[in-house]
This record gives sequence, C-alpha cells and structure tokens, in this order.
Amino acid sequence: MKGPIGVFDSGFGGLTILREFLETMPEYDYVYIGDNARAPYGNRSFEMIYSYTLESVMSLFEMGSPLVILACNTASARALRNIQQIDLPKIDGMKRVLGVIRPTAEIIGSITKTRHVGILATAGTVMSNSYPVEINKIFPDVAVTQQSCPILVPLAENDEIDNPGCDYFVKKYIDELMSKDALIDTVLLGCTHYPVMIESFKRFIPKHIQIVQQDSIVAASLKDYLSRHKEIDKKCSKNSTVRYFTTDSIDNFSSRGRIFLGKEFSAEKIIIG
Repeated sequence: MKGPIGVFDSGFGGLTILREFLETMPEYDYVYIGDNARAPYGNRSFEMIYSYTLESVMSLFEMGSPLVILACNTASARALRNIQQIDLPKIDGMKRVLGVIRPTAEIIGSITKTRHVGILATAGTVMSNSYPVEINKIFPDVAVTQQSCPILVPLAENDEIDNPGCDYFVKKYIDELMSKDALIDTVLLGCTHYPVMIESFKRFIPKHIQIVQQDSIVAASLKDYLSRHKEIDKKCSKNSTVRYFTTDSIDNFSSRGRIFLGKEFSAEKIIIG
C-alpha cells in the first residue's frame, strides 16, 4: 500500500521545507499538518513537545504516510530521537520519521573555514543544544555558538517581514551572536521560518560570512535518502498531489501560509489529541 510523504510542523515554517520538496521532487504525493492551534512549540516543555509531535506523526501514519519529515527544528530537537527509538518499533518498524537537524549538521563542517559556526534559532532549539551536539558528533573541531531569536517567528507569521521592526530584531540577534565569537564565518538559520526573512539576514550578516538555509539542504537530503532506501521509496505514492491540514482556522492558515509556501493553497481542518 503506497501513501504520501508526511510533513509536520508546529505551524507555518515547515511550508518552506515543503516548498523545496515540491520543487525538487514534484512527482511525489505530500500531506502537511500544521499544529497551529497549539503553536508555538518553542516555549513548551520537552514532554509536551514530544507528546504533540507524536500525535501529529500518528495522524500522518493514519493517512497512509510511510515516511514523515519533522519539518520543525523544535520538534526535531525535542521529539525525534524518542519517536525513532521508542515509538516506531512498537508502531510499525517499516515506517520512518526523519528530522531537519541532522542533514544540516552533516554539511556545515564542509562550509566553514575558520571552524567557527553560529546558529540563529528559537529558544526551544537553542535550549535543546541539538545543533552543537549533532555538529560535534561529525565535526568535533568546530566551535558552535548559538543565539536564540524569540521575536522572529511571530514577526514572520504576522507578515511583518518588511516592517522596520523585523530589521531591528534581525540585526539585534546577529550582533549578539557575533559579539560571542568574532571568528564565526558561517551562520546557520536554524528555524524553518527564517527563509522568508532572508533579505533582512543578508542586509545585516557581514558579507564575508556564509549564510546557510535549511530548506534546500533538507530537500536534497530527502532526495538522497529515497534514492538510497528503495524499500521506502517504493511505498511513497507519486501522483503530484498535496493536501494541507491545520488544527486551527483553515482561512487563517491558508492566508498566512502563502507567505511561506510562496503560492495560494486551500487547507483542511484536522482534530488532533
């Protein structure tokens, strides 16, 4: 039985990842769940993030997804390991759940020359320490400095990215990051919301510093994964269809979601939990 690739995020940000999936692998079917009713996840406890994420993963499995991507840094940082190691063996050992942190960590060491990397992310992702841990597993010589950016997600979701206030906070967080380590030559935008603010980041991140975005990296990683795991790829249906679900207002989700997806779409309501 074949089914769509499931894509999950606590809200809108994962749509930037889905957008890249659609450009890179348009032949596949996808189903997206945004748990907007319970967003943001960043300031919630480990237990709650894990519980909410697992509930959405289970919903995607029930829709027939053989593979689910946690297109959310907070969920990847706080829930992925438990779901992979504890839940999947009991649910269905043939299904897979992947995150967005590992693919990014795998390439960061090939980009930095000074071996000093900066991470801009939500408070939840920073507190989890997932990026330093994952990066140093692969590149133990790389120094990783993090900066939480609590105001950026609300600005993005309220379509304030062209507001001077957005520039103010982007510059503030970049300045705070660079003040911690002047040797940083690579900055990772460790939140799926941040691609919609890329022009603001480009304005304030020094020109000699490489900016790394997750969307294209995660899409390339998924394409490679499916080419290497034919047994999973064979279970993914390929009719070029997409369905969008939200736990909150479908009108609000469709309206704000276009900022992240880059085009209009229609959403459906889903009840989770």
